[in-house]
Amino acid sequence: MTENIRDINFLFNNKHLFLIVLFICFAILQGCATTPKNNDQDLDPVDPHEKVNRAAYDFTDRVDRAIFEPIANVYIDYVPNAAQRSIGNFYDNLSYPNVVLNSFLQGKVKQGLQDTLRFAVNSSIGLFGLFDMATHMGLEKHDEDFGQTLGVWGINPGSYLFIPLLGPSSQRDVTNIPVGLLTNVLFYAGIAVGTSFAAPLTILGAIDKRARLIGPMRIRDEAALDPYLFVREASMQQREFLVHDGKLPLDLYYEPFQDNPFEKDSEKSKIKPKQKINSD
Repeated sequence: MTENIRDINFLFNNKHLFLIVLFICFAILQGCATTPKNNDQDLDPVDPHEKVNRAAYDFTDRVDRAIFEPIANVYIDYVPNAAQRSIGNFYDNLSYPNVVLNSFLQGKVKQGLQDTLRFAVNSSIGLFGLFDMATHMGLEKHDEDFGQTLGVWGINPGSYLFIPLLGPSSQRDVTNIPVGLLTNVLFYAGIAVGTSFAAPLTILGAIDKRARLIGPMRIRDEAALDPYLFVREASMQQREFLVHDGKLPLDLYYEPFQDNPFEKDSEKSKIKPKQKINSD
């Protein structure tokens, strides 16, 4: 019994080992969640696990309305806007190495160098990111992650997934969870200083992120007949927009709502002109 307790304590005290075990368990659960158990012809190929996803969405929504939304409202009401901007800049800067890494992985070398400089400027002159000095210097902020990188490499998003407490994702985009964690400065600060330092910052980061979503959440509640479908479709469209850097291919514009216009033109070119009827 004492040996088992000692092993458990060792697992939780060794943060690296604990995270590895956590990722392995997550991968196993992910594999189970993405394997259909029947050959139901009525399953939506985009969302074949809709029942599980809806259950995860409902659970997350209840937790959000009971805990996160009231806290976010208090945060918005009582924290000055200037302070909110600085807090948001701080957490954006902590996670910006993920943007730098994936800019290079996508072959955007010039953008990657600019993102590296942006992170260095905001981390130093911007006082650990509290002030976005890089933008004032003309260094544009980008949004890249490992899910987008896989999309650029030609990997399809796969089926839709809703991760409890984390939100909408897909089989492709869920890979960004461990990559985003390992490229976040706060992760290494927690290892170096301890959880007593990292935990409050993590909680404040979650509150700040939820406060930023106040507007979209209200739009969802006011406009959507089915909030689950609204979130699913909006998130999937946003991901495709980000993968293609806003330059969506024509097939995403026209299909499946209408035929490819180039096919129409080619078909028209095959039509022979009507022969003139000789009236003589």
